[in-house]
Order: sequence, then C-alpha cells, then structure tokens
Amino acid sequence: MGSSLVTVRIRGKEFRVRTPDGEDSLQRVAGYLDETMATVEERTGTVDSLDVALLTALNLARELVEIRERDEVANAAGPGEGRLRGLIELAESALHPEAG
Repeated sequence: MGSSLVTVRIRGKEFRVRTPDGEDSLQRVAGYLDETMATVEERTGTVDSLDVALLTALNLARELVEIRERDEVANAAGPGEGRLRGLIELAESALHPEAG
C-alpha cells in the first residue's frame, strides 16, 4: 500500500499531507489536533496562531511522554513505539510535505 496525498483542515486552514495510513486515520488525527488547538485558544485566550500551535505542541508532547512512560512501566514499549513513530512521522510530513 503506497502513500496518498490527503487534504485536512486545521483551524480553518487546509494542509495537503502525504500519508501511508489512509485518509480516515489522518482525518481523525487532524480532528484531534484541531480540537486540541481550539481548547488551547479557549483556555488561554491566545489568538496568535504560532503561540497556539506551540502551546498545543507542548500539551501533545506531554501526552506522548506520559504514554511512553506508561508503556515502559508496563514493558509494552515495543508494539506502541512503532505506532508512536508513525504519528511522529505523520506530524513531520505535515510540516515538510515536499520531503514526502
């Protein structure tokens, strides 16, 4: 299965992202990101898009660290690590779509 180019909308802006996981998966991820960014905007009153993106990234990174720590404690990092790596690569492809 090859990768496909999918258009997602985050905070009203469209992004074209190459993904091997299929459109449904990417749309769920983009939806989660959009909801998280909306929550950050609402809770902080921040309107600058870069500030919102950085605060959102900080919140999501915290979630990832907590998941990794739980996985390590449960000795389940092996299978979870591949999925986490896939999410990281997906985020990187959104930032640098020309590289994919």
